[in-house]
Amino acid sequence: MSSTELPSVLTATASPKASAVRVAPGERLRSVRLPGITLTVRTRPPAREDLPPALFVHGLGGSSQNWSSLMPLLDEFVAGEAVDLPGFGDSPPPDDGNYSITAHARAVIRYLEAAERGPVHLFGNSLGGAVTTRVAALRPDLVRTLTLVSPALPELRVQRTAVPTGLLALPGVAGLFTRFSRGWSAEQRVRGVMALCYGDPARVTEEAFRNAVEEMERRLQLPYFWDALTRSARGLVDAYTLGGQHSLWRQAERVLAPTLLIYGRRDQLVSYRMAQRAARTFRDSRLVTLPEAGHVAMMEYPEAVAGVFRELLADAGKSNGANNVEHAESVVGAGRVAVRERGSVDGSGSAGGDDFAAGGSVMGSPPGVGS
Repeated sequence: MSSTELPSVLTATASPKASAVRVAPGERLRSVRLPGITLTVRTRPPAREDLPPALFVHGLGGSSQNWSSLMPLLDEFVAGEAVDLPGFGDSPPPDDGNYSITAHARAVIRYLEAAERGPVHLFGNSLGGAVTTRVAALRPDLVRTLTLVSPALPELRVQRTAVPTGLLALPGVAGLFTRFSRGWSAEQRVRGVMALCYGDPARVTEEAFRNAVEEMERRLQLPYFWDALTRSARGLVDAYTLGGQHSLWRQAERVLAPTLLIYGRRDQLVSYRMAQRAARTFRDSRLVTLPEAGHVAMMEYPEAVAGVFRELLADAGKSNGANNVEHAESVVGAGRVAVRERGSVDGSGSAGGDDFAAGGSVMGSPPGVGS
């Protein structure tokens, strides 16, 4: 059974709540009911029926809209779907209130099993990178390749701009912040988020900014908005403290799928220094550096991200062996891309980082911005 034939699917036109969420040209939303959760899934029609499936997973405070710039660039190569994790985007909260990394990973696995789409080309950004790393480690049968954009993997030193992630996880902090920021407009919040998440906020078009403000206004009206954000942040911090076989780094070592790691040099939330450790940890990996990008490279430089994924796709189809290229550079779209293969990375990096969609004094993410 294909994902479009799931008996629990409601199309965007049949679901009254879906009309309030922005749907880009060529996209469609549907609601999928699974045990304990209901997921909103954003899809695009593939160029051909025989294309392999892909699933995109957003970050903390983000939504499936985070992938709307990248997905059309891959229509000729994959049948793409992006999911709203429980409590985010247009997906309601989970029945059990569990927002841990394990619970989010379980939601992704349940969807892939119900849709019978595996194995898929799996994408994750930031928090979604932690979630998809766990999925790939636990269920290698569901993953063809893994593409991680600024994945939120544990590190000890955190950047000042990332400190709100840890603070948000503390009991009572979200309530204090909501009272403190009650007078802030959605526009002010969005500007703060974009300043933190983008390498160059000036790249955001006026239309994209207006859409982000509208989405922020919608989210702030949701009764569970802060609860989902707080509990997911707490789940991320908890995952950072786990050791043994449940450690995210230990699980990264177990990933068998070819892995593409994409880091922005201007990322204020996930340190570029962690790119070096990630390239050494994932056993079949290649590292791509976007010198001008921030935390959401798939939005700032979608052409560059699409280009390097297409190279991964081509190489994965050619051989099961490792690619031994030590260093290659190319120019893709507007972003200069430096590629290091098989963990051979340069030694430069920035200060450490944690994961959050809006650091400093602004919390909450607009569409297309998430961590």
